[in-house]
Amino acid sequence: MHEQTSFAVSEPCHVKRIIWENAQDCAPQTVNETLNLAEEVPLSLVYNGIDYAVMMITPQNIDDFSIGFSITEGLVKDVSEIRHIAISSIPGGLKVDMRISADALRTVLARSRRPIAGRTGCGICGADMSSIVARDQNTVEAYTPDLSAIRHALRHLRDHQTLNAGIGMLHAAAWCAPDGSITAIREDVGRHNALDKLIGHGLKNTPGFANGFCLLTSRCSYEMASKAIAAGMRALVSLSAPTAMALRTAQHAGLTLISPARPDTICLLPPSPEGI
Repeated sequence: MHEQTSFAVSEPCHVKRIIWENAQDCAPQTVNETLNLAEEVPLSLVYNGIDYAVMMITPQNIDDFSIGFSITEGLVKDVSEIRHIAISSIPGGLKVDMRISADALRTVLARSRRPIAGRTGCGICGADMSSIVARDQNTVEAYTPDLSAIRHALRHLRDHQTLNAGIGMLHAAAWCAPDGSITAIREDVGRHNALDKLIGHGLKNTPGFANGFCLLTSRCSYEMASKAIAAGMRALVSLSAPTAMALRTAQHAGLTLISPARPDTICLLPPSPEGI
């Protein structure tokens, strides 16, 4: 893998903060401050010379994202189908050139009628309807983490969000061991990007996601559940509640959903439509 980028993760911005001490104040205080604004960069994904998608992304861990995106979007079945990754800066953004197997290329060709433009908040932008409602979905063996492990991970999540500590506007996806210790984390302006980065990192460096659970700082929507299932995750914990479609997707595949989750309150979602 060759990576060459010229973008910072954040950019300082000088602002005037207006502060009212209480609701009755007519004369607020003005304080000069510097905010670190998260950078958002267009990333062009190119497979064997074919432009497939442009995603908005935080310019870090691009190789992890490229692998995770390729897996969770069903473009490749296994990391071994990605032969080479080259990341470079282009005017106004970044480009990742991937060399993939012949079987994977056929999948890309079948879907690449036009490049997909992915906004920061969207995980399946540009996909056609059949790729959502008729997509083949893996199944996983249901697993419910110990409540003490979930609470431990929730209490220590902020300590691991090193990028967000200086910026304050990044989503995170963390992988947690069965005891709740956080073993890997990825951050991004896009919640689905953060999850793809975590998945890419995990599939590249570990045997898989069979033991432990994933923790998200964002809401759990359909594409988040779908990506977790594609990666082989068995349990997904999120700070915000899931959508109804995310729950149905999880129930169909065997994925355990735990959300919304806070250190002092955890909701266990029913594993089947009939209930817990």
